[in-house]
Parts: sequence; structure tokens; C-alpha cells
Amino acid sequence: MRYKKTPPQPKRHPRSRGFTLMEVMIAVAVIAILAAIAMPSYFSFIQRTHRTDATRALMEASAAMERYFSQNQTYAGATLGAGANAVYSATSPEGFYTLSFNVAPTATTYSLLATATGSQASDKCGNFTYNSASVRGVTGTLSIKDCWRMK
Repeated sequence: MRYKKTPPQPKRHPRSRGFTLMEVMIAVAVIAILAAIAMPSYFSFIQRTHRTDATRALMEASAAMERYFSQNQTYAGATLGAGANAVYSATSPEGFYTLSFNVAPTATTYSLLATATGSQASDKCGNFTYNSASVRGVTGTLSIKDCWRMK
């Protein structure tokens, strides 16, 4: 009697099973918890870095106002945006703030306002102000020192 030869069976390692659904779900839960902790901190950091856009724009607009004053012996008539008397753009360089005058410029004074726009509108510093006497300000809940720091 002849016996048929059976083809060799592939050898399996007894421990090669993969991950269970429970292990995968635990890993997903851990990642979700870490993301929930990290995301608010990340967004706060991003807003803090965007504040330099406002402070930079206000300082540059202030320098432009001083140039305007040295040429005209008055701040009155200076504008922001486009036009013959425009001294600076109406938006900050990176576009996170719009610039305007708090009060129309007079012969001897001006007050600039940087209004937060877009994602920056929820920043705790609020809007930034700067005037001809070099007085800095914010409208939000954080201190002027915290909002105007350049670090």
C-alpha cells in the first residue's frame, strides 16, 4: 500500500497572535488623554507668539507717526491704511491684528489700537494700545507686563 505524502505545513510560532481589541482601545484612550492635556497649552503658546505681531506693528506705526510729525510738525491728518497721508498699514505684518487710532490724532498726541482678529481674538491680552507718550496698554485680563514681553 502506498501512502500519499502530505505537503509540509507552515510552522507557526505559538505566541504570534497580534494585539487584542482591548490593548488597542487602551492605547487610543491614553493618546486621547495626552492630546486633551497638550492642546490647550499648545494653543496658548501659539497665541502668545502671535502677540509679537501686535507689539511689532504698534512700534513700527509709532515710528511712522514720529516721522510724520517731524515732517509736518503735527500728528493731525495722519492716517493708517492707504491714502496720501497714510503712515502705516491698517493690518499688522502677519495679519493677526488690525490697526486703527483709538482717538483721532491731534496736533500733539495720538493713540494707536491693535485689535485682535481671527484665532487671536480669544487671546487673554485682548487688544493692544500704544500712544505718543510711549504708554503701553491692553484691554484683556492679563497684565501689561505679561502681554508686552518679547520672549
